[in-house]
Amino acid sequence: MNTYKVVAYIVGGIAAFLIWIYSLFAWGFLGGLVIGWIPALIGGAIMGFLWPLTLLVVGGLILLILKH
Repeated sequence: MNTYKVVAYIVGGIAAFLIWIYSLFAWGFLGGLVIGWIPALIGGAIMGFLWPLTLLVVGGLILLILKH
């Protein structure tokens, strides 16, 4: 496996998990648990495929937060 795919799986998995957690808070426990995996799967796949852009945005946000 090449490096791009490995990092894509890692970033996509982390993103999917965080989106699912967010859906639990946004739609309540039962709603987030039952249908929260759908946006988590879509968002995780997109963010995993575009992982260099995802890491740049997250790194920029971290730098912006730390400057203030």
